Amino acid sequence: MSIMSEIKESFRNGNALHKLIYLNIGLFLAVQIVRIILFLSNSYERFDGFLNYLAIPSNLEVLARRPWTVFTYMFLHVDFLHILFNLLWLYWFGMVFIQEMGLKKLLSTYLLGGLVGGLLYVAFYNLFPVFEPVVETSIALGASASVMAVVIAAATYRPDRRMHLVLIGPVRIIYIALVMFILTSMVDFSVNTGGKIAHIGGALTGFIFAYYYRKGQDLTRGFDRMMDGIASWFKPGKQHMKVTYKRAADDHAYKKEKVEEQLEIDKILDKISKGGYDSLTAKEKETLFKMSDRK
Repeated sequence: MSIMSEIKESFRNGNALHKLIYLNIGLFLAVQIVRIILFLSNSYERFDGFLNYLAIPSNLEVLARRPWTVFTYMFLHVDFLHILFNLLWLYWFGMVFIQEMGLKKLLSTYLLGGLVGGLLYVAFYNLFPVFEPVVETSIALGASASVMAVVIAAATYRPDRRMHLVLIGPVRIIYIALVMFILTSMVDFSVNTGGKIAHIGGALTGFIFAYYYRKGQDLTRGFDRMMDGIASWFKPGKQHMKVTYKRAADDHAYKKEKVEEQLEIDKILDKISKGGYDSLTAKEKETLFKMSDRK
């Protein structure tokens, strides 16, 4: 099997965390290739123009012409250290997130965190006078807001969980997340202000999602449905016909299926009454949400 085939197979069979990492790396490599080509062709001055089609602009008129940038910017990196640290944090806290809240919620939190962070950046640059000199030309890029949403969500949902830090030992992830947030989003706010504003938007998204998720309320449910609908556009036609044979073949089998579903719900509710919502596994939470959607 060729290297490209192995990469494709790994991407196809990988989970949401792996795919997010691959997408970030893939776009980073594509940007570097374009950068090299422009340099060799003595057209390097076009590089900034190329980035402008992928990064989110603070200029509202430009944003209206390039609405896709609210999503592409959160996968876009130019500097190696920028993508390295973003992906390391995404992997470390993404693993915790998956174990506690599941794969599907990771993707929703990443995308929503980036979306809110990007829009907050645009709003601040158009509302506050201090940004007037740069609002026409400023752009934001990078996965930091999305990563911050994942980090803060994981730390909010399971603050007592510990990570082992080299030379320090086990530390509660809530402390790690707070230190990361303060250092990257609050210290020296006059430097990379747009990025720090986006970080704050991502952090707020992660905190609000995890806070309500612990209480049994899934704020990303509607977003999940929208993303599922978009994803279905790119599936083979036969995939759209699953609903035609979802119901059991006859009334007896259908009633039996409903009884089994109710028993499963009763088991989950009994577990909640004894140990609280947090005692459920990610799969049990997903089942509870799916069943509630059918009511």
